[in-house]
Amino acid sequence: MDTFVIAEAGANHNRNFNQALKLIDVAKESGANAVKFQTYSSETLYSKNTPDFAGYKNINKLIKDIELPREWQKDLKQYCDEIGIEFMSTPFDEQAVDELVDLGVKRLKIAGFESTDWRFVDIVASTGLPLIISLGIGFKEEHLDIINSITQNYNNDVTLLHCNNAYPTPISDINLNTIPYLIKKTNCKVGLSDHTKSTLTPALAVAAGATTIEKHYTLSRHLPGPDHPFALEPDQLKEMVDEIIMAEIMMGGIKGEYSQSEVNFIKARRSIVAKSNIKVGDILTIDNITTKRPYLEGNIPASEWYNILGKKSSKNYKPDAFI
Repeated sequence: MDTFVIAEAGANHNRNFNQALKLIDVAKESGANAVKFQTYSSETLYSKNTPDFAGYKNINKLIKDIELPREWQKDLKQYCDEIGIEFMSTPFDEQAVDELVDLGVKRLKIAGFESTDWRFVDIVASTGLPLIISLGIGFKEEHLDIINSITQNYNNDVTLLHCNNAYPTPISDINLNTIPYLIKKTNCKVGLSDHTKSTLTPALAVAAGATTIEKHYTLSRHLPGPDHPFALEPDQLKEMVDEIIMAEIMMGGIKGEYSQSEVNFIKARRSIVAKSNIKVGDILTIDNITTKRPYLEGNIPASEWYNILGKKSSKNYKPDAFI
């Protein structure tokens, strides 16, 4: 699989270490390349004066109840290393950035809501690590120039993820045509951070040119917590990865005269054949020649029709004889 697939565990560990390990196992079993958590603290993420919004009440308590215990990170990364899947976590404050760099992560992710916080983007970019940046809510085209300027200062390898920050995202709002648009407008790799409930959306994104896919998943949509209801369950995550692989195979390359699978069907093409008796020296016209299957080696293929008309016959032919 060429696509880099990030299984987004996020906060779906529910502050249960064994549940976090099980999430890592599910990501590995699905065929994902990386499993990603989120490193934040309620005190540094939201002001204590935050009002209720989008159906969330007492957001500070909500975040406190689901934040990842930071002392887990070393053990989670070690477990990922042991079973052969990349450990990632999205940092949401300066301390988180430093912690993840010290852990030796290979890349850092900037979340969609943080992608227009140029102070924070600059902090994350200053690590020099490869960056994956979700272009989330409020993102404008002119912001691409700012991202380009910041990341060039630190020589970052940058992947931009098209993203809709509604949880879940209605399929009518996913706008996958943004992916080829971003590919055309930037020199960055482009992918998708997907919050639809569909397993098919990522495969369609890959067909549109996405090279990285990020998708939330859970052990069960019935678990308590804000991110479980829109996340994929284990069998769906595996199905999503399989569909991405199929999309890659289906896109293939540029088809030539025929594909390998068509070799046995070459004879089903048409040849030029005699329509009536033809004598040596007769002019070949639409009255005495036509086209019929099959095409056999040595015959004149039907594709030469316009080159044959008007030529003199070099031999005698009976009806249905190959020219």
